[in-house]
Amino acid sequence: MILCATKPLAAAVAVALLSCESAVAFSSSNSNNLGGLARIRSTTSKKYSIQRRQQQPQPTSTTLYLGDFFNFGKPKQEEEEETAPTPEEEAAQTGYVDNDDPIEKIFGIFFGKKEAEPMGMKRFGQERFPEQYPAVLDEWADPVVGDDKEMALLRPLLKNTNLETRNLRLTYDANRDGWDPTIFHSKVDKQGGAIVFCTTRAGIQCGGYNPKGWVGYGEARGSIAAFLYILGGKYAAPGAPAIKLRKVGGPGLAQMDLPESGPSFSPDALVIPLGKEGKLARSKLGSYYERLPDGTNSLFGKDGSVQLRDLKVYHGVYEEGEYIPFTDAEPFALY
Repeated sequence: MILCATKPLAAAVAVALLSCESAVAFSSSNSNNLGGLARIRSTTSKKYSIQRRQQQPQPTSTTLYLGDFFNFGKPKQEEEEETAPTPEEEAAQTGYVDNDDPIEKIFGIFFGKKEAEPMGMKRFGQERFPEQYPAVLDEWADPVVGDDKEMALLRPLLKNTNLETRNLRLTYDANRDGWDPTIFHSKVDKQGGAIVFCTTRAGIQCGGYNPKGWVGYGEARGSIAAFLYILGGKYAAPGAPAIKLRKVGGPGLAQMDLPESGPSFSPDALVIPLGKEGKLARSKLGSYYERLPDGTNSLFGKDGSVQLRDLKVYHGVYEEGEYIPFTDAEPFALY
């Protein structure tokens, strides 16, 4: 009975085991198939995602500047290949000057561009008004037809002065006219700017340029363009005809226009009294005119005063009726 009962039980167990193996095999097979399917779907999804990204427009970066906010919404102008006109060309075409500094440009926003010739009047500048600036030290005037030998010596010194291109005439010669202040003023007063030329007994050739001339009213006449000079010598640069010494301390007291005295460049830089002091000349540099490069404070070297051999004054030639500048008193002149 036991054996009979055991056989059917063993058969049932065998059937159950076979069923489990089949189920496990089926499960494993399905699992492998699902994993492969998942991998296929994942790969397909990635390819599709890459294609979509490639088809979509990519964003671009843009750099904005301050001026872009003022031109926002306006079409961008293409850059022109032609070069921009120079300020001079633009001024000739439009009548406006556009070489202003930043401050002037700001004012130009409110008041408009600066005109080249406002109301028909030319602007102030060194080319038109050279004697409103200090004397040039390293430029020399070109020769002028009609100059004699002595004028040709002095002509280079007159660069950027009112006499640069004007013919010269000898208005005062102390040896010819007399070493007297009254005679001196009778010859030079109200003749405009002039250049003084003197020679010492030692042979030093020197003098000065007086842009305002003389009128004999006993006033101090100022000018930043006044200068003293020494022709040749050790102080002149190689190739230069002379050394020039600028006015210092502002334009004031460039020339002491005293009726009782001859030419006096400041109270002490170059003073030629004339009269009872004869041919005496004194020089002390530093207070009103530059010293020499080595610190020497006299046009005459180690000597503070010397005796002159000659003294001459040259003025410009003006046509009859032509305006001669600086022929009257300047009680309020600060230039």
